[in-house]
Amino acid sequence: MHDWFTIDRIDADTYIISEYRHWEETHCYLLNGSERSLLIDTGLGICNIHDEVKKLADKPITAIATHIHWDHVGGHKYFPDFYAHKDELNWLSGEFPLTMEQIKDMVVDRCDLPEGYDVNRYEFFQGTPTKVLQDCEVIDLGNRRIQILHTPGHSPGHMCFWEEQRGYIFTGDLVYKDTLFAYYPSTDPKAYLVSLERISALPVKRVFPAHHTLDIQPEILSRMRDAFRNLQAGGQLHHGSGTFDFGDWAVWL
Repeated sequence: MHDWFTIDRIDADTYIISEYRHWEETHCYLLNGSERSLLIDTGLGICNIHDEVKKLADKPITAIATHIHWDHVGGHKYFPDFYAHKDELNWLSGEFPLTMEQIKDMVVDRCDLPEGYDVNRYEFFQGTPTKVLQDCEVIDLGNRRIQILHTPGHSPGHMCFWEEQRGYIFTGDLVYKDTLFAYYPSTDPKAYLVSLERISALPVKRVFPAHHTLDIQPEILSRMRDAFRNLQAGGQLHHGSGTFDFGDWAVWL
């Protein structure tokens, strides 16, 4: 299982921990501060991400998820100190809208699983956060300050994380290059647009998505915003209107 994770370095104290052997190609981000570290998302939970993180961080670690979907909280079980948004606490206590069988099917779908891995032992993380987050709160890592931006659309309590000092935005499943999912009953296409309006107004220098290619530039934020505006103007920004392809990304409504 030693080659499950791929590590990339953004700068001297920021790392990407990726899972390219699964079709979702998840990315987690480790932000090391002078007093503590923040791990944004903990991935699929197929292999132990804590083993990788402890090689890169020597301060207390807080885990935080962009949202409480199985592929973003899979490694939370290794981090007793974790934060979550107030609007998704019910998903951490037995009310996630998919069954375990559905989740297990996605775990093994288009995946180069480690030898000997038993998907029947897979569990969807449940727990009580050490802190419940609300919009605009700031997480102080010592010499780094990370602002919480409540950005619903993909999910009710979805958050992006904004580090103004460096111009970094960690966009979770709100923004990435592939097909954006906004068709589940728990998604909200109109809220999605509001969230895109918000983050596209920021002076972003680098965009860090939760899935797929890392070759993604800040211009995509305004491009996605404009596309969602046009869908709204055409009366198509609602569940059931279809999939719309914009070249290097698409949205499934």
